[in-house]
Amino acid sequence: MQTVALDEKTLRLLKDLSESFGPSGFERETATIFKKESQRYADEISFDNLGSVIARKRGTADAPKILLASHLDEVGFVVTGIDEQTGFVTFGALGGWFDQSLLGHRVTIRTEKGSVPGIIAAKPPHLISQEEREKVVKRESMYIDVGVTDKETAEQELGISVGDPVAPWAPFTTIRNGKVAIGKAFDDRVGTLVGLTVLRRIKVEGVKHPNTIFVAGTVQEEVGLRGASTVGNVVEPNLAFALEVDIAGDIPGIKRSEAPSRIGRGPSIYTFDASMIPNQGLKSFVEETAEKERIPYQLSVVFGGGTDAGKFHVVKAGAPSIVIGVPARHIHSHASVVDISDIDGTVKLVLALVKKLDQKTVKSFIEF
Repeated sequence: MQTVALDEKTLRLLKDLSESFGPSGFERETATIFKKESQRYADEISFDNLGSVIARKRGTADAPKILLASHLDEVGFVVTGIDEQTGFVTFGALGGWFDQSLLGHRVTIRTEKGSVPGIIAAKPPHLISQEEREKVVKRESMYIDVGVTDKETAEQELGISVGDPVAPWAPFTTIRNGKVAIGKAFDDRVGTLVGLTVLRRIKVEGVKHPNTIFVAGTVQEEVGLRGASTVGNVVEPNLAFALEVDIAGDIPGIKRSEAPSRIGRGPSIYTFDASMIPNQGLKSFVEETAEKERIPYQLSVVFGGGTDAGKFHVVKAGAPSIVIGVPARHIHSHASVVDISDIDGTVKLVLALVKKLDQKTVKSFIEF
């Protein structure tokens, strides 16, 4: 069997992060994993008032302050009601979903009494007219079946109520002799893994860095970059990286110009997204570092979405910012696909960057 680029400990952490329950606004389980892992290697752990976690690692200088941030939340749902007669659960979206991807998938509802499994369903095909078959089923016509026959059972026995969070259920696995991973919430548990792995390697390997690093797990990114706003105000970074996934375009029906990145070809460097145009000096620095370190990379554009960097780059007087992403197929669905080598390459690139980001270098990005 071929070996993979990530060690067993790191893959186990990715599994734990991926399978953890953490829709936007309900990230505590994922945040606890982040805190537990980061406090082994950080000098200090702090929080914002929304639930984001910030790990501080001092280097040989207090400044510049370098922020490495990923978001802990995943796209999910929230219970909006329970049908009086059947007990079927209606739901709204937390984050961006394509309705057509929902039907037939299993989910978990988190209640005060515990976790309740269910399946997203709609009218069966046997009862659908030919006219209906030609239309996309909208989320408003779907429901979550939790195996009950009335509202009272759903409420009293299972403890389901309006406002309960719902997340996809999709076990983590690897395929192709461990070279490719499949799992839920890779947006952005993969970026979270990158930040935590960089922090661990700095501590374990005694990596020298001429700055102070803040590795943050932010909340509520999928519903408006909310944790990024508060974390940016807490840290006040001099420079920020959003550690993300990128939309891999190597699937049928997507033009290269729409999504340039491919899995297995290295980390993506965002040249543009809907929330931020990166600092061009920093962008060139990232590219040059990747080339010097012989780390394959890809240049990407994302016109249909933004990242936490959209908030970081306008904190106070502004902070040079950029997004580095791991290409992922099928994000904002029940399960995504990533190449393990891309995660490894992203970790190596971020490590190489933080070793070089001293005060003079950071100033060079803004002074001319």
